[in-house]
Amino acid sequence: MERLPLPEALVAQARSYAEGSATPAEPRDAATVVLLRPGADSSTGPEIYLLRRQTSMAFAGGMCVFPGGGVDPRDYAADLVDRGLWAGPTPAEWASLLGVDEPKARALVCAAVRETFEESGVLLAGAGPDEVVADTTGADWEADRVALESRELSMTAFLEKRSLVLRTDLLGPWSGWLTPVFEPRRYRTWFFVAVLPEGQVTRDVSSESSAVQWTAAMDAVEQVEQQQMMMMPPTWLTCLDVGQHADVDAVLRESRDRTVDIYTPEVVRDGDDWILSTPPHYSALMASR
Repeated sequence: MERLPLPEALVAQARSYAEGSATPAEPRDAATVVLLRPGADSSTGPEIYLLRRQTSMAFAGGMCVFPGGGVDPRDYAADLVDRGLWAGPTPAEWASLLGVDEPKARALVCAAVRETFEESGVLLAGAGPDEVVADTTGADWEADRVALESRELSMTAFLEKRSLVLRTDLLGPWSGWLTPVFEPRRYRTWFFVAVLPEGQVTRDVSSESSAVQWTAAMDAVEQVEQQQMMMMPPTWLTCLDVGQHADVDAVLRESRDRTVDIYTPEVVRDGDDWILSTPPHYSALMASR
């Protein structure tokens, strides 16, 4: 794919930050989950779940995104682990994978599971470390999802109420991105991957989305290239990356070998044009298009 040159106004805006004449916004920590299910064709990769954000949203309005959002202060609650509501890799193990300290690792994993449930109805939790909730479509589940979304209920209280444990082993680390310094709203986002649990279904429940869809990863890539769908660069590159894998098992195997280094795109020269930089791994994938 040929990378499009940046508008002159955006280049000038980036230059003002680089010269120190403008102060970058403080980024907010966030987590997003690439929810996967088997695809019909290995050549187009696994299917991914996408939400199209309301055009009225201040950040990424009209863009297709994965379920996710900002970390809630209550996601840091240590009692999530202390009360035995945590199963799978420990916060210390996640800290090593995500490149953060233990409290932030715990919060990011909690936020990833919470936001996925809030925005898709899919819950990565079970009655024990070897079990997963089979159905979350009932009215009582919806009431709890709404309470989580409105912050009337914390993830810890929700799990305790339901006698569930958070299945951190169902998540895999994938990548990390920090919004460029010249953007007015900035997020430091950790990307995870997870497979849709057997028996569960996604639901169009997020108040922030106007539409949802399952689509093959490489089909999403092509729709963006053909300007039939809008995505921010990290989302598009993640679709391209996931689409290199024949099935969901291959994606999960890949995630077990990954650790996250946060990457901040910068404005760089490309001949006579200016473009956003990408990490070497993704640059190689783009060159193969």
